Amino acid sequence: MKEVLLSLLSGMIVGALFSFVKLPIPAPPNLAGVAGIIGIFLGFTLVKNIL
Repeated sequence: MKEVLLSLLSGMIVGALFSFVKLPIPAPPNLAGVAGIIGIFLGFTLVKNIL
C-alpha cells in the first residue's frame, strides 16, 4: 500500500510540474484512456499468473 501512495504522490507532483511549465501531460487526458492502461496491466497480470 505504501508503494501505491508514494506512486500517487509522485504522479501528482509531476502532474503539477507539467501544469506549472504549461506542458501537455504524458498520459491519456480522459478516464477511458486511464481505464485502458489499467486493463492492459490487469490482462498482463492475469495471464502471467495463469501461465
